Amino acid sequence: MVEAVKQPDWLWELLGGALQPEGGSLTAHGVSLTMVGGIPRAQSFVSQAQEQTRDAFGFKWEKRDTFEGGVTDYMVEWLAEKYGSAAHWLDGLGPSPVVLDAGCGASMSGLAFFGSVLDRIRYLGIDVSTAVDVAARRFAERGAQAGFVQADLMGMPLAPGSVDLVFSEGVLHHTDDTRAALAAVTRVLRPGGRILFYVYRRKGPVREFTDDYIRDKLQAMSAAEGWAAMEPLTKLGRALGELNVEIDIPEAIDLLDIPAGKMNLQRFFYWHVCKAFYRPEMTLDEMNHINFDWFAPKNAHRQTPEEVRAWCGELGLTIERETVEEAGITIVARKGP
Repeated sequence: MVEAVKQPDWLWELLGGALQPEGGSLTAHGVSLTMVGGIPRAQSFVSQAQEQTRDAFGFKWEKRDTFEGGVTDYMVEWLAEKYGSAAHWLDGLGPSPVVLDAGCGASMSGLAFFGSVLDRIRYLGIDVSTAVDVAARRFAERGAQAGFVQADLMGMPLAPGSVDLVFSEGVLHHTDDTRAALAAVTRVLRPGGRILFYVYRRKGPVREFTDDYIRDKLQAMSAAEGWAAMEPLTKLGRALGELNVEIDIPEAIDLLDIPAGKMNLQRFFYWHVCKAFYRPEMTLDEMNHINFDWFAPKNAHRQTPEEVRAWCGELGLTIERETVEEAGITIVARKGP
């Protein structure tokens, strides 16, 4: 029998209810929750697309050996490049701020980014999938305290303005509607609080077509079948990377959004033909994890920087830091009064 997760007392204060026994129910801010394995879990309906996305990520995050080595090291480096230090964004939020990891998964990004300041925050991980169980185990193994809830971001059991900082790394685009998800997490952020998030950026036409084509193919497969189907593509990415050759595009191909200039062949294929991730220090399974993460979920919307800026303005978010890359758009914003 799996030991029930031990949740901190402040979680029940945040939910506005008392700790319930296993199998017990409570209603938190209009959301019905049932205690299973020590974690309150929402029983609300999600769309078919979100159900598929939930199940794909639940499968992926159980494969801990595919992300707890090279992928985590890569994530620590990447998050630091995009956001800077977690401590910096905690300034002005008061003692023990509530940090919501909105769509925490197995808390890979959460632990990678907030690992050095866990003793200064109240970390709350919410995810639509059973990945919250993996996240809870990973925190417990580190002896770190955290709260976890299984719920859809569109129906979180939190009061408006109850969170000091929202962190949502690569999640909002995995909902039915990216803007609506941003609005939902902004609702629970207090005035003056900050939101740190990353969403996919729209790519060139060939890459966009290939992404959707493969994603549609995977919808007819189980998660395990999809994982196996990814492996030949991952091997191709590795083969292209190991060639380590450079091509010179003599003139920009505006029709396909391909710029002129020298580019590594693997990166050219990656950005302009099909995502086939490669890093020499990672194992094949670790690279396959990243490719599966991209292609498996049905919900995987891509945005333009202009769209994201407009959404922030409409929701009363003042952008303090923006990083626009080929892969995606990273935002740090403060909520107005």
